[in-house]
Amino acid sequence: MSSESDAGNARSSSFENRVQGWQDGLESGIRGLGKGSWARIIKMARKPSSLEFRQTCIVCGIGMFVLGFIGFVMLVLMDNVLPSFFEWLTN
Repeated sequence: MSSESDAGNARSSSFENRVQGWQDGLESGIRGLGKGSWARIIKMARKPSSLEFRQTCIVCGIGMFVLGFIGFVMLVLMDNVLPSFFEWLTN
């Protein structure tokens, strides 16, 4: 019976060692989070002013409109102007 308990202790201690190794690795990784080139960028980041936010939204909206217009023009070309040229896409 003692051999069974010894085997159980050896198995649990190896499990404990593995878990302890994982925890040590995780802790060392978290300690190193604030170090590196990207950490400086995060520290310099700030909340944009309302003017900066509005300008960003306007520029992104213009970009989405331009890309949508280009896609619409391509759709019209594929369906109406040059359907025989784009026929290979539908086969």
